[in-house]
Amino acid sequence: MSSICDGSKIGGMCMSEPNAGTDVLGMKTNATYDSSRNGYILNGTKMWITNGTLTGKETGDLFLVYARTGTQNRSDITQFIVEGGMEGFSVGQKINDKLGMRASPTAELVFENVFLPSTHVVGEVNGASLCMMRNLEIERVALAAMAVGIARRALDEMMNYAANRPAFGKSNLYGFGQIQKHITESYAEYMAGKSYLYGFANGLNLSTYGNGLDADGVKLYCAQMAKNVSDRAIQVMGGYGYVGINTVERLWRDSKLLEIGGGTNESHHKNMARDLLRYNGNKLE
Repeated sequence: MSSICDGSKIGGMCMSEPNAGTDVLGMKTNATYDSSRNGYILNGTKMWITNGTLTGKETGDLFLVYARTGTQNRSDITQFIVEGGMEGFSVGQKINDKLGMRASPTAELVFENVFLPSTHVVGEVNGASLCMMRNLEIERVALAAMAVGIARRALDEMMNYAANRPAFGKSNLYGFGQIQKHITESYAEYMAGKSYLYGFANGLNLSTYGNGLDADGVKLYCAQMAKNVSDRAIQVMGGYGYVGINTVERLWRDSKLLEIGGGTNESHHKNMARDLLRYNGNKLE
């Protein structure tokens, strides 16, 4: 695992499937125990896998794969380590022409009767659902942080442009009320998102589970905020913001994924409404 951390090997996590994205417990990938070999036979397909492939031909080096190992409950899921080069493990397709996040290689990965020794099980058999949900909470905080970074860069770019772009006989755009509206609203929303993120992250115990309300909430707010700020930056910069030679066009495209990846906005609405109902009239902090 140290080789993954130092970057000498490429790794990833396999959760989403072609027909099971937000509904992660609806996954069809399964692993059947083979007592004669003391291991599992893995079959299925995973989709939208970051670092799934670099070339489009070979897989990455190492993956944490979630697979169904029970038939009684939707939550009977187990984690496995799958290594590149294992027989039956291949690239289905490299995902090209993405709207944004183009520097992040994405792929479909296919498992056809891949044999995994029992030593490749991570944690307890049928016990990975809790780990999966906890990791999703952590991922949502990380994506919220990404959103805050995108917003900050977009804000910097629009402010710099407005300060140096002469128009209508004025030395810059700052004197125009429409531009002031874009900049000031963007700053206020950026600061609100940053405060929410830092406040929640500072109190988060990474070893716990059950932090979903604000893990969903901070990503929901910050993702939409980043897209809105990036959109305003394009508007302030006009044609110069719309073309690829400048940064804000990319920021807008990249921000859109944050409303989809790691949980869609709609899933956050559902999760948060459920969690808020559990307070049952108790005062929120």
